[in-house]
Amino acid sequence: MADPFRVRITVRGYELDTQGHLNQAVYLQYAEHARWECLRAAGIAQDRLLAAGVGPVAMEVTVTYLRELRGGDEVDVTCQFRWGEGRAFHIEQDYTRADGTPVARLTGVGGLLDLSARRLVPDPRGRFRELATDPAPLNL
Repeated sequence: MADPFRVRITVRGYELDTQGHLNQAVYLQYAEHARWECLRAAGIAQDRLLAAGVGPVAMEVTVTYLRELRGGDEVDVTCQFRWGEGRAFHIEQDYTRADGTPVARLTGVGGLLDLSARRLVPDPRGRFRELATDPAPLNL
């Protein structure tokens, strides 16, 4: 399997909590940003999803915090889709400082919502493969 998709983010001062480290909710925003960038790298922009009548949804998210991030730190956030059978798929995302220090790990379960029927599509892997111009970032 290829190396996971990754995006580098610099922690901004307004994202810090009163203890001076990255607010816990911002980890979710960084993960979301990495997922959208991964989709974009695969050739699937938001307008392409909307035109196809589908949209990704998060159904479960767990974040394990290992080290703190402070203002000015650079962090790489990975994104790896894990496909199985059925309507759901798994996502694994690691947060690593630029020096290689692990900071956090996010695991999640997602799906692809049919925006008209308001139901998960039965084969999200196949649907993403159809939409992607470069399926490699999505492990397809």
